[in-house]
This record gives sequence, C-alpha cells and structure tokens, in this order.
Amino acid sequence: MPRHHELKFRIVTSLQRRIGNPVMKLLPFQTLLETTGRKSGLPRRTPVGGRRVGHEFWIVSEYGEKSQYVRNIKTDPRVRVRVKGRWHEGTAHLLARDDARERLRSLPRLNSAAVRAVGTNLLTVRVDLTDG
Repeated sequence: MPRHHELKFRIVTSLQRRIGNPVMKLLPFQTLLETTGRKSGLPRRTPVGGRRVGHEFWIVSEYGEKSQYVRNIKTDPRVRVRVKGRWHEGTAHLLARDDARERLRSLPRLNSAAVRAVGTNLLTVRVDLTDG
C-alpha cells in the first residue's frame, strides 16, 4: 500500500474506532455486522452501510482485507447482520472478483460516497442470510 494510502487508512480507522463506531452502534436502526473476533472469540459489532436484497446482504469494505471485520470473516465466515433493528444470521463471502465500485452504485448513496472517498482497497462482501 502506498504511504499516503497507509496514512489515510490509519487516520480514518482511528477516527472510526474511537468516535464514529461507538456512536453509530448506539443508534437502534443502524445496520450492524457482527463477526467473531479471530483472537478473542468474542462478538465484534461494526456499523456498516449495505443493502438487503432477498436473502442476501451486500456491503463493500473500504479497506479490503485490512478491515478488521474482513479479517474476522476470513477466520470464521458465520456472521449476524442487524437490519432495521432485527438480527439475521448468515454466512459471509469475500468476493474479490466482484466490481466493488460498481456494487457501490446499488448500495445506500451516502455510505457509498463515504466508502469511495476514504477507501483504498475496496472489497465486496455478500452475506447469505439463513433465517429469511
């Protein structure tokens, strides 16, 4: 990763981790992705902007495999997604061959703009929901 991408990654993830995510997780209808911590084994909840389409939930990770939740998915793809206040279980799939920039066009506009603005290594994630 080029140096300016690394600096951008450090600044943005630090702000997300310390300010944005703690606040967003408190909002009752914020969409959350829950993974299992690869080291701790504890649930890890991350605010995400994505969209449910039938029995699938789509998101784009702005930092690809450097994102903590993506690293957790690689260890254990079983996840939960909270959409409109309701939790759904599923299995996450990392789709490196999917055109993540094009995928963002089908996801919520505000979040997609933020992902495009700060992202340095976009990666599409599809969650196959198992509980309708």
